[in-house]
Amino acid sequence: MNSIRLKEIGRKIIRPSVAVLLVILTACDMPEMKTTNKIAYHFDEPARMWEETLPLGNGRLGMMPDGGIDRENILLNEISMWSGSKQDTDNPQAVWSLANIRRLLFEGKNDEAQDLMYRTFVCKGAGSGQGQGANVPYGSYQLLGNLVLDYIYAGNADSVSAYRRELNLNDAIASTSFRKGKVNYSRESFTSFSGDLGVVHLVADADKALNFNIGMNRPEHYALSVDGKDLLMKGQLPDGVDTLEMKGTKYAARVRVLLPKGGSLIPGDSSLTVQNASEAILLVSMATSYKNEGFEDQLFSLLAESERKDYPTLRREHVNAYRSLFDRVDLDLGRTERDELPIDERLAAFQQDKNDPSLGALYFQFGRYLLISSTRVGSLPPNLQGLWCNTINTPWNGDYHLNINFQMNHWPAEVTNLSELHLPMTEWIKQQVESGERTAKVFYNARGWVTHILGNVWEFTAPGEHPSWGATNTSAAWLCEHLFTHYQYTQDKEYLKEVYPVMKGAALFFTDMLVRDPRNNYLVTAPTTSPENAFRMPNGKVIHICAGSTMDNQIVRELFTNTIAAANILGVDSAFCRELADKRSRLMPTTIGKDGRIMEWLEQYEEVEPHHRHVSHLYGLYPGNEISMEHTPELAEAARKTLEARGDKSTGWSMAWKINFWARLHDGDHAYQLLADLLRPCVEKGTNMVNGGGSYPNLFCAHPPFQIDGNYGGCAGIAEMLIQSQTGNIELLPALPSAWKTGSFKGLKVQGGGEVSAKWTEGQLTEAGLKATVPGTFRIKLPAQSANLSIKMNQSPASLPVIGGMLTVDMKAGDVLQLTIDR
Repeated sequence: MNSIRLKEIGRKIIRPSVAVLLVILTACDMPEMKTTNKIAYHFDEPARMWEETLPLGNGRLGMMPDGGIDRENILLNEISMWSGSKQDTDNPQAVWSLANIRRLLFEGKNDEAQDLMYRTFVCKGAGSGQGQGANVPYGSYQLLGNLVLDYIYAGNADSVSAYRRELNLNDAIASTSFRKGKVNYSRESFTSFSGDLGVVHLVADADKALNFNIGMNRPEHYALSVDGKDLLMKGQLPDGVDTLEMKGTKYAARVRVLLPKGGSLIPGDSSLTVQNASEAILLVSMATSYKNEGFEDQLFSLLAESERKDYPTLRREHVNAYRSLFDRVDLDLGRTERDELPIDERLAAFQQDKNDPSLGALYFQFGRYLLISSTRVGSLPPNLQGLWCNTINTPWNGDYHLNINFQMNHWPAEVTNLSELHLPMTEWIKQQVESGERTAKVFYNARGWVTHILGNVWEFTAPGEHPSWGATNTSAAWLCEHLFTHYQYTQDKEYLKEVYPVMKGAALFFTDMLVRDPRNNYLVTAPTTSPENAFRMPNGKVIHICAGSTMDNQIVRELFTNTIAAANILGVDSAFCRELADKRSRLMPTTIGKDGRIMEWLEQYEEVEPHHRHVSHLYGLYPGNEISMEHTPELAEAARKTLEARGDKSTGWSMAWKINFWARLHDGDHAYQLLADLLRPCVEKGTNMVNGGGSYPNLFCAHPPFQIDGNYGGCAGIAEMLIQSQTGNIELLPALPSAWKTGSFKGLKVQGGGEVSAKWTEGQLTEAGLKATVPGTFRIKLPAQSANLSIKMNQSPASLPVIGGMLTVDMKAGDVLQLTIDR
């Protein structure tokens, strides 16, 4: 086999401290730019299933109106609505079997090692692990409830016309409008980014034509009453331990009705009725007791603050707060007549004819919208469904799966100019350390901290109950990649000081856990897996457990590299850095097998499922950076062959990952084909682990079922097609597909601390610019045929050297570099 060893620091694993290139299209005041085109999608009928409802969220609260005419259901979510509780899952017997498990692996008896792990090396009490249902201690994320509006029409038999249901991404507002008989009805809903509650605005253009009943419900564990002028729903979830009493998370929701133009509010025992109104405002306040003892008082205070304001003020304050995030990035890929099609028809048309460039821009901005809507500073990070779910037992418990899914949720955060939305993840990671330290000691007799595949709000860090997937132990290392990535984009040393102990602890674990494999003398993680794939042993048995995997080596190598870089920046731990460098050099390098592909394991095992959804051994291509077209062309070619053999069609999130892979390989047309696959219409609700991926009518990603990571991964993949900076150089349009012939973007970020813009015509870059947000040196890779290049710095002509097609420039914070290429 052909083995390619990567060099050590200062070589081809590049962690740049360079800034960014930014292409200014018109003006230099990029922080104040506003998106120009309306960004929205719509339906021409009410939702027929949950995956057609419109997602609204403010980072803590979610609402999903279905736009029903006679009865409207608005699903209610709160991101901390978790059953379960903290638990002791560390199995004290596990460490005693560790030596035997390793011995069997090194003797090539992986099947016996796996059997031993099933019996001994799992979390304490298999039922306390991931489990089934919402009543085990591990718990499940679940819906808060349903707000139900039953409308009463004077002419109930009147026909309905001009129906339109729309999600406006510019304003984060869902609207429904239609005409019934002679009356026009309109509704707007939003989860306020300023008032922190849900707002529903109902209007009829005829006097006394607005009449409806208000109720709330959920499948279990709730009580409904009228409290003063509010409709109140409250309850408590199971903690998974005490089966006789509810001792888990408490929750409550209050609905308050305002009638600015008259009408009557009539309270019932468990409902409210509005009669003879023409306008109504519903304020929906929700909260749980998760780290919030005063949550019921919070409901009152939020309602009191908002009910003093009229609807235009509530709406304006919400839009302004939301746009402070959303308007940072603009992407224009052109417009077509398909922009006016209902989204379900548009998705179907795209599968027949891929000429719909603005659909890509819509999907990109929808990904940013979902991230803005599903997390915020001080809240929890987005889970497997963001913050939207419609069940008690959400698929895979709606938890934080840590072998790609949770991480993929945050891939767009930095590059799409939403850096602060990485911080809830940072806080969640820090909260896992104490539990992870106990797990490291109990299972591996190691220092530092570790976590495995499963994560929840209760600090679960032990191996899952099924070693075929639960044994992967590099999740903490992968999480630390996000900690360092945030620094790379922001250059915030105070932040780096805060997270460095977490990175050091994860690295410390592997200094203890890595062991020498006597068969090849490499240091390996043992036991481990290549998530979530299996291989066939010579005896024919299908096995997951191994000693070392390519993904593990890539992640540990990256962790050691980043930890060394962070320590050097902070001027600490030189002796520890030397130890990390030494152990990093003893890891098996990413290796090309006899078939020309990247090897997934340390041996060339027979693949059981050649088209497996995970492509774990290409972590070093994306999100890592040890494989690149520029620095490791042989590995890049082997990665290409690996992807060709793996195939395109898969689960939704897997296809999203592959968009990023192909973008890193500078193959924009293949990345675009995968984007088209990701947008394949899907209505399947059952689980398909092989090839059912696509998009539901409301653009939620179909695994299936719905998993939001595909939305975030697809968004990041589109950004990756337009801008890359992971190698230390800023590359503009590195994987531009031929379908996007003309376009522009503003506000994307690059490593080193800057914002970038670009404009292109017929696939050729014509303008570019960089605004440095921090001082730094920026290396900009210029496209071929850039002879007619003019440069401005802070709007004045500048002469800067271009050497080997690379423009290097030192910039102060606030400097703006503009490039124009005359073609």
